[in-house]
Formats: sequence, C-alpha cells, structure tokens
Amino acid sequence: MFPLRDSTPRNRFPIINYLIIALTIYVFFIQISSPDFEAFVFNFGFVPARFNFFNLGSYRYILYSIFLHGGLFHIASNLWFLHIFGDNVEDRLGHFWYPIFYILAGVVAVFAQLIFNIGSSIPMIGASGAISGVAGAYFFLFRHSKIEALVPTFFGFYDIIKLPTWFFLGYWFVIQLFSGVGSLVTYDIQQGGVAFFAHVGGFIFGYLVSSSAPRRT
Repeated sequence: MFPLRDSTPRNRFPIINYLIIALTIYVFFIQISSPDFEAFVFNFGFVPARFNFFNLGSYRYILYSIFLHGGLFHIASNLWFLHIFGDNVEDRLGHFWYPIFYILAGVVAVFAQLIFNIGSSIPMIGASGAISGVAGAYFFLFRHSKIEALVPTFFGFYDIIKLPTWFFLGYWFVIQLFSGVGSLVTYDIQQGGVAFFAHVGGFIFGYLVSSSAPRRT
C-alpha cells in the first residue's frame, strides 16, 4: 500500500515540515555532488562500530544520519511519507515543538536499531526512523481520519482505496515489526539491510509522546 493523500485538514501552513524536506534534499544534493558517494556516506553516516557512548563527538553522526540517504528512491519515498503525515503533526504540536520531536524520534530510532547492530561497520542512514515517529504521532492524533492509498489488487493491477488511519499505519507497523524479527535470522552484520527496528522504535516513540507533548506554540 502506498499513501497518496490524507483527509485531515490543517489550520496552519507547515513551514517547518517543508523546511525539513528542503534541508534533506539539499543534503542529498551535496551527497551526489561529492567525488565519492560511498565514502561520503561512510564518513558522515552513523556507524555502530565506531560509536562510543562516552564520547560526545560520536553523537553528531546520529544527527547527520537522519539527513543522509542511499539513493533517489530512498529519499523520494521517505519525503513523500513526511509530506503526507508531517503537516498535520506539525499543526498539532506547533512550529516550535515539531522539529524537536522530529530529531528526537530520529535519535530514538537510531538507538533502537543500534541494539541489534552493535559492532556493525555498515553506516545507518535515512530519515525513515524520524518519519516513523511522525507516523506514530499521526496514528495517535488522527486515528479516525482516512488515507487514500494505492493498493494492489489482482493480476498486477492497482486500485485507489480510502482506508482508516488505524488500519493503514497499524498494518504498516505490524509489517515493520515482523520484518524486524525476521531480519534477526537473516541479517548479516557486514552486509546491512533495512533498519526495521529503527522504524519500530521511531513509531513507538511518536505514539507515546504525542499525547503529552505541548501543542500549538
């Protein structure tokens, strides 16, 4: 299932959400403009093997990693999800708290994945953990809204169907959870893979904090 739009109106222009999208695109442009894309990712991505809990300098790579991406499809899919869900979450949390929430969700997501990747030399990159936090907040705040999604039907065809938020994001979360558990069996510490537990950790964080975070500042 792929989200196309949601039915939740917003009261204010989501300036912070668009700034985050613009900044992420700008960083990706810097990535693809670098002489060595892979070296750039390794130098600025979050590498579990070189992280030191007692070295404050190590923590900056968590922030860097949230804005790095591995390719065009990676960044496009992430930012589309952020575009769909981020505007309404910003509307409810406020322009001040929303970016703080976004960064914290990304940090929590990295640590959630780190638990299962300690010692790995593969960089962890991508905004999907932070965006999963946004999705978790949306799931709590707008569970009764509708999401228009592209859904596969029979013989390779697709149909556009309106789904309840609780079903769309709930289904997505369950897939991430089961995929994460399955990856524990097949994961190669030197080959990497999708950071499913970052998605799970970010989503749970977003869900838990969205009910108590200050709003509309």
